Amino acid sequence: MAVNKNALIRYKILDRCFSNPGKRYFIEDLVEECNKQLMEIDPNSKGIQKRQLFEDIKYMESAEGWSAEIEKVAFGKKKYYRYADKNFSINNQPLNAAEIEQLHSAMDIISRFKGMPQFEWINEFTPKLEQAFTLDAHVMPIISFDNNEYLKGVEYISELFHAVLYKKVLHITYQPFTSGTPRYFVIHPYYLKQYNNRWFLFGHNEQMEKLTNLALDRITLIEEQNSIYHENDEYDFNEYFEDIIGVTKPDDGVVEKVILKFSELSLPYILSKPLHGSQKSIRTEGEQLISIEVMINYELESLLLSFGDRVSVSEPQHLQDKIKMRLQTAIEQYPTIKD
Repeated sequence: MAVNKNALIRYKILDRCFSNPGKRYFIEDLVEECNKQLMEIDPNSKGIQKRQLFEDIKYMESAEGWSAEIEKVAFGKKKYYRYADKNFSINNQPLNAAEIEQLHSAMDIISRFKGMPQFEWINEFTPKLEQAFTLDAHVMPIISFDNNEYLKGVEYISELFHAVLYKKVLHITYQPFTSGTPRYFVIHPYYLKQYNNRWFLFGHNEQMEKLTNLALDRITLIEEQNSIYHENDEYDFNEYFEDIIGVTKPDDGVVEKVILKFSELSLPYILSKPLHGSQKSIRTEGEQLISIEVMINYELESLLLSFGDRVSVSEPQHLQDKIKMRLQTAIEQYPTIKD
């Protein structure tokens, strides 16, 4: 059984009911108690049914759970539930396998910040957590996260995070890939985002008078500037990226339907891992095509080019022409083979 947030809440409620010697809890009472608590936490909760509760009890009794001895005591034609040991509680038990693995996963996420300024406490915190919960620091992991600890620019994440949090204006020295001369920006930082193993800072750019993003691996210096912070009252970053792939939103960009034809070998991969949330399958003339509705930007072009000969653009025409031109330019980088 997946140990999610609501499941843990239900286990705590059941634990309290099974530990209460002053009241008999029949299955209907347990369902009512769980649903009452869940509704208090989330008014939109649909609650649970008896079947879910039986699964919860089974999990609590299992070795994967807490090996709880739960008695079903006959009372008339019905049965009520209680712990066989009145002193038993899941709060008094050692962590089970699922909880230990969740802690390991959480620690793995936290450890990604090791070495960053203002995150030195992690080096002391991790061993204490391992000791407190008797976790084996050298246990063979069963989950890993895509992370490049040698990525340039990650040393700025802590400083930028606090600049966003405390609304500090920054003077940033920036070295573009396309120029040998650094540029200087006054940025009012709003948001940090990771894409394709790179980090980007989004904020109001005073010189350009608009929202821009800067790649952290091109930043060479950050200095705090004593000026009035330009509040973000325009952009909702929960929705900002819905119409694009990547981080670049063209100033004059419009959402377009992009229709793609993938090779038979690549199609199952694309169906299982959609390119974008708007992806749909289109069946036409015996062929299965893929459509997405996005703004066309550099990241989309790069993504399509990464598939090489396994994809072709059917629509729109201007994107098809752009991809053909870039592929032709790539071919020209190779010398002609002479007979």
